[in-house]
Amino acid sequence: MDANAFSRTTPPSATPAVHSSVRGRLETPGARLGLIIPSSNRLSEPQFNHYAPLDLAIHTMRLRMSGRWKRPFSKLIIDIERASEVLADAKPDLIVFHCTGASMQEGPDGDMRVLDLIRTRTGIEAISTAGAIVAALNALRIHRLVLISPYIQDTNDHEVAYLQALGFDVVHDIALGLKGSDEYIKVRPERWTEIAISNARPGVDGYFLSCTNTTQIESIASIEASLCKPVVNSNQAVLWASLKQLRPKLARFAPLNGLGRLMINLNQ
Repeated sequence: MDANAFSRTTPPSATPAVHSSVRGRLETPGARLGLIIPSSNRLSEPQFNHYAPLDLAIHTMRLRMSGRWKRPFSKLIIDIERASEVLADAKPDLIVFHCTGASMQEGPDGDMRVLDLIRTRTGIEAISTAGAIVAALNALRIHRLVLISPYIQDTNDHEVAYLQALGFDVVHDIALGLKGSDEYIKVRPERWTEIAISNARPGVDGYFLSCTNTTQIESIASIEASLCKPVVNSNQAVLWASLKQLRPKLARFAPLNGLGRLMINLNQ
C-alpha cells in the first residue's frame, strides 16, 4: 500500500487507529534513534525509514562536516556540541555520529573523543558509523577485506589507516573519485554490484561498501549472492548496531529483508 492509499480507500469520517499514522509509522515508538548526518546527505533518512522496524522513530540533525565543509575535529567541536544538544531535545535513546569519513578521519582515538563529547553534553549513549562498521565486521568475522567507496583516494587512505589500526587487513581498495554528494547519489545499486564483482579478490573474508549517502545498501543482497561473501555497508551497519542496542525497547522483529547476512541473526 502506498503513502496515499489511506486517503483513497478510507471514508472522510473515518480516523486512523491511535497507534498508527497515515504513513504507517507508529506515533508512539518503542525507541527513538537520533542521527547527526552531513548536511548534504539525502539518502540516510529515506533508507533508515524504509528498513527500520515500525516502532523505531528516526530523528536527524544536519551538520556541515563533509565535502567543502570538511574540517578537523578541533574545529568541529562547537558544531558537534550544538548539534548533539539540539538533537537531544527530541529525547532519542541513542545518538549516532553518522558519517563514515568524518568518524574515521582522525583514527580510533579521534572517533572516541567525539563520542565522549556527545555523551557528556547530552547524557545520552552514542555510537559512530566507524564503531558500528567495526562491530559488524567482527560479527561477520571479516578480517581480510576489500574496501569500496565513492570517495577520493585521500579519504580511502584515512579509512584504510583506521581499519588497520584496529587489526583489519584491507587487501584492496577502490575509490571512485566522485565529486561529492550530487555524484554519489547518482550511482545505481546495480553499478555498485558490478564494481564489487570486478574488484573481487581471492582469500578475502568479505567486502566493505563505505559511505552513508549512496545506494550501496540496495546492492548488498546481490553482491553476497554473486561473491558468496558477506557485505558490510555504512548505513546497514549503523542500523544493525542501533537495533542491537535498542532491542529491549522494541518489539521482537523478523530479520530485515535485503540487508544481507548481518541482519539474519539480529534476534539471537
